[in-house]
Amino acid sequence: MIEVRDVYHDYEGKGAYAVQGVSFTIPDGAIFGFLGPSGAGKSTVQGIMTGLLRLQKGSVRYDGSDIGSMGRSFFQRIGVSFEHPNLYGKLTGYENLKYFAGLFQGPTEDPMQLLDMVGLADAAKRRASAYSKGMKQRLVFARALINKPSILFLDEPTSGLDPATAERIKALILEKRDAGCTVFLTTHNMLDADRLCDTVAFLNSGRIVAMDSPRELKLAYGSRSVKVETRVDGRIETHTLFPAREEDRNQLSQLISSGTAETVHSQEATLEEIFIKLTGRGLG
Repeated sequence: MIEVRDVYHDYEGKGAYAVQGVSFTIPDGAIFGFLGPSGAGKSTVQGIMTGLLRLQKGSVRYDGSDIGSMGRSFFQRIGVSFEHPNLYGKLTGYENLKYFAGLFQGPTEDPMQLLDMVGLADAAKRRASAYSKGMKQRLVFARALINKPSILFLDEPTSGLDPATAERIKALILEKRDAGCTVFLTTHNMLDADRLCDTVAFLNSGRIVAMDSPRELKLAYGSRSVKVETRVDGRIETHTLFPAREEDRNQLSQLISSGTAETVHSQEATLEEIFIKLTGRGLG
């Protein structure tokens, strides 16, 4: 279990906190989504949790052990995929993975198998500097898996990927979760979060403004509606009704019982709509 309690971070030491009072718990084998626009503080929290940034205030604990007391073994059990690929450009894709595999003391994945999993087997012998942005993103994701981590930190893992490749990466994330891996996912892609995450936290200006499962957030903050299409005198008419209102429930019943309804679709607010509702800002 990962426990983050009342974390603050000030880059300049002048009281201008990039994150303030951030708290959450992640159970083992869950995907936790940290959602918000650029500059909200997502990468700052990830940096603190991975030991890349010094913990200034608050606590971060893994299975009851404070991050400040954890030694090299901690880095043996985590995998990190950065939003901006940091690779050795003069090495091939295979050589990059082989090199990083050599940094770990425990068992590692086969580099060629990982390259095949992310669709880079044909580019294994090509220098990383010649990779496209999407290929570099996939290689960084594969590198995060090289040490068979029990905890994955993924920062915008589908950024810059075409839809088919993004689906492949998301399927791999779910496979890792199902195998018991804990995943901390930072993203501003609400569709990815809705599909992947067990719990999501909305981060805005360094503070968590809401946190729950995607379903519960939509139930709590979204306006559920039903879209009904009817045919009257050969014309298609569309009715958007809100079951929370008694008059709309009555109208819905009348439309269905009249036999004029041709399609009925339930609708719910998206996570992005809820984020805008809570913060007054978009995700750009």
